[in-house]
Amino acid sequence: MVKKYRGNVFLVGPMGAGKTTIGRQLSELLRLEFVDSDHEIEARTGANIPWIFDVEGEDGFRAREESVIEELTRRHDIVLATGGGVVMREANRRHLHERGVVIYLQTPVAVQMERTSRDRNRPLLQTPDPRRRLTELMLLRDPLYRQAAHIVMPTDGGSARDVAMRIIHALEDG
Repeated sequence: MVKKYRGNVFLVGPMGAGKTTIGRQLSELLRLEFVDSDHEIEARTGANIPWIFDVEGEDGFRAREESVIEELTRRHDIVLATGGGVVMREANRRHLHERGVVIYLQTPVAVQMERTSRDRNRPLLQTPDPRRRLTELMLLRDPLYRQAAHIVMPTDGGSARDVAMRIIHALEDG
């Protein structure tokens, strides 16, 4: 067990990066509260994300997400798992970067495909060619993840706990 960490740790990265799974491990090891921004949005709206996308479109969802991110990043001593598209709005990138340590969970498209292939709760992957869509999203979002991040952490080697431990070592190294 690691001694209690003081501060916020925000996880960004593409869908299938393991933000929620790694975030739970990290919060347990650091003894911090775990929050998932997508789960917060669903709890507040009483609707799941695919429904929000269907009814309000991606812009409507992103507006809700921006409001939730602005609020959640003001909390103290949390591990926050964000949605894959959180970096699409400049205000989110700024709030995340200024209010905590941002870890970009870098994940190759092949790994994302493997991890998301049976998940129907991902509106942006409901397409005839999900691999192409993931590739397009990565090309668009990778520079934005890097802009927001303090630390880039590959996730394609080891378990969620292994990645969490590597993040803790990176945090300790400053």
